[in-house]
Amino acid sequence: MNGRLTLSASVIVIGGLALGLSAGCASKSMSKTGSGDVVADRQRIMKLQGASWADIQAKAKAGNIEGIAVNAETLAMTAQQIPGLFPEGSGTEKSKAKPEIWQKWPEFEAAVKTYAMQAEKLRDAARSKDLAATEAVAKEFGRQACGTCHQPFRVPPPQQQTPPTR
Repeated sequence: MNGRLTLSASVIVIGGLALGLSAGCASKSMSKTGSGDVVADRQRIMKLQGASWADIQAKAKAGNIEGIAVNAETLAMTAQQIPGLFPEGSGTEKSKAKPEIWQKWPEFEAAVKTYAMQAEKLRDAARSKDLAATEAVAKEFGRQACGTCHQPFRVPPPQQQTPPTR
């Protein structure tokens, strides 16, 4: 994606998320926001986060430090939605969520807060146009942000096995 298209898409996504958050907060008596399928909703958010992270990595490689701020903001905003996407009993066969999420809820919430703080730190570094600071945060982001949830609370994806060489 080019920078202008990425920025436009990110603004639309963030605006839509903000409207969804506002609508969800406006009245507790309103029907639930989202599709009504919490697992599908959280999978969509996680795919959005994965795409934002991939875009961040591409922008870092291309030296587009300022462009990283938009994607990092998306990560920070969507992180706020994560706890609400894991209501008790929403672990299903189509979900990669481990039961430990609900068994260790305070630790899960702390991991989500860490993720959000790291996303904000990345956003702020990118906004400052400090190449070294942005690269340093981005370098550790996977371990210090994504890994705090994925390691203890997500079933790892199956490893692709490479065929033996002859």
